[in-house]
Amino acid sequence: MNETYLDTDGIRRCHWCSLAPEFPAYHDTEWGFPVSDDRRLFEKLSLEGFQSGLSWRTILAKRENFRRAFHDFDYQRVARFEENDVVRLLQDAGIIRHRGKIEAVINNARRALELEKEAGSLAAYIWSYEPDPASLAEPQTASTSAQSIALSKDLKKRGWKFVGPTTVYAFMQAMGLVNDHATDCASRAKASRARRKFVKPAGGALPDGSLRRKDP
Repeated sequence: MNETYLDTDGIRRCHWCSLAPEFPAYHDTEWGFPVSDDRRLFEKLSLEGFQSGLSWRTILAKRENFRRAFHDFDYQRVARFEENDVVRLLQDAGIIRHRGKIEAVINNARRALELEKEAGSLAAYIWSYEPDPASLAEPQTASTSAQSIALSKDLKKRGWKFVGPTTVYAFMQAMGLVNDHATDCASRAKASRARRKFVKPAGGALPDGSLRRKDP
């Protein structure tokens, strides 16, 4: 839905910001701006998995609780979680107490360590799937893309869980791989400038001898 609204502060924002009071600040400072920090990328993939079947507002309201529960999404620490940690998290009313999703984060932390060894960083791997902006649909009119499908497929092959194409596309929108702000949203130009200044992370070679890139 490539639509905006004029907010009470005089700023034109993507229409979805009008759905909850927590959304404008998240939209203005985070959504669509490029991220290369491995922990933030892992956090967002994890939270997108927790969001499955729920609203982002629910997850955003609990984000600080998630950060405390998962050691600020330090995947080196999360990868060492054991069954007693799962039990502890299932008793934590501040997060989503879903065993499958909790276990998926722990599993994915271990898979992230494997990717880090292969690609040099999680960021280098993720950004190798950055789509050509010219290939993208009109802002906020698609829920998947060829690149999100390819990334989802490769992550699943590597053993990741809760990383379907729609989840991955939402992740790509949020982390700035896709600038999906509406055409006349005030943040679209800001995100575009941030993308132009952004230095994509470089990584080591994957087993095939080059940084993985799958152009569908």
